[in-house]
Amino acid sequence: MAAAPTEDQALDAYSQAVVSVAELLAPSVANLRVLRRTRAGRVPAGAGSGIVLTPDGFLLTSAHVVAGPGRQGRAAFVDGRELAFTVVGSDALSDLAVLRAEGTDLVPAQLGDAEDLRVGQLVVAIGNPHGFAGSVTAGVVSALGRSLPARAGRAVRIIDNVIQTDAALNPGNSGGALADARGRV
Repeated sequence: MAAAPTEDQALDAYSQAVVSVAELLAPSVANLRVLRRTRAGRVPAGAGSGIVLTPDGFLLTSAHVVAGPGRQGRAAFVDGRELAFTVVGSDALSDLAVLRAEGTDLVPAQLGDAEDLRVGQLVVAIGNPHGFAGSVTAGVVSALGRSLPARAGRAVRIIDNVIQTDAALNPGNSGGALADARGRV
């Protein structure tokens, strides 16, 4: 009688790639709870995910996650750490924001080169919504070089070279990572 395959043996190549990316990136993806200062103190004003860029606390997220004046918040990581952050800069037209968390020894995500992507290539979307440790979906690069109009108030900009994917984004994943099969964001 043949022995039952181990769990690793039972995973097909696709599953192994997704699992590997999820395990690699989970420490680099933060759950963001955005707070707004009011007369009554700090109140919740939004949530999303962010990606660690540097070990000394710089994170990248979507601008809409931290939109509004005086935004600060808390970044929670899968290792249990919860760090205060402030918004360093934000651009609504590119939907990007840089944060600075009050921490050290963070695990930065490895950045890739979008020029190396190919249509049909496997990609993995990972976020950290609502404090759950890593929400993962997978899909493919559907198209490259798309243009996307962006609006912020009266300002309008065309964003070029957008990556289109069919990887679903779970609620709270905004600002999280889209990575290739090697875990490069």
